[in-house]
Amino acid sequence: MSVPYEQTGRHRQKARTRAALVEAARRLLADGADPAVEDAAAAAGISRTTAYRYFPNQYALLAAAHPQIEQASLLPADPPADPVARLDLVMAAFTQLTLDWEPQLRTSLRLSLQPGAAQPHLRGGRAIGWIEDALVPLRDTHPGLDVHRLAVAIRSATGIESLVWLTDIAGLTHRQAADTMRRSARALLSAALDEHTHP
Repeated sequence: MSVPYEQTGRHRQKARTRAALVEAARRLLADGADPAVEDAAAAAGISRTTAYRYFPNQYALLAAAHPQIEQASLLPADPPADPVARLDLVMAAFTQLTLDWEPQLRTSLRLSLQPGAAQPHLRGGRAIGWIEDALVPLRDTHPGLDVHRLAVAIRSATGIESLVWLTDIAGLTHRQAADTMRRSARALLSAALDEHTHP
């Protein structure tokens, strides 16, 4: 089995080169471009030959440029106990991340829809975990409520997919779209609580 180029010799220098290519791709995406490997190479001041040793094709480059947001939680250090307040905090942070990373997330969405796309790698479902984290108190106060299913429902009405539809199709501004996603999240939570309280 061949050893990947980045794992042979001069590890630190190669890590810096790879990081420079990824950062260049992210800048180009933020500017509205759809960068090929050679575009990122030119922007980073790296030769095409070298760049292709790290990223053999555009798909590999754009997958690497996907935002890596590793937080286990979007809640502050001392979060409230009320699930509505917790969800509001998480949705405010999540929608801001979606706005901040919109070009990269749009590219990720496009790549995930291509035949044979490595969807789990590109779109790892972190937001469902963040939403579930906001809803944790419901496990004690509403033990019959399926918190995971509720988190999935909320996620289905938020994120980059909803932002694209709300802005590109419905014609809302980005702030209007963000407000709509937050309202949708709260409405889904309220409906679930009402259904659980009055079956």
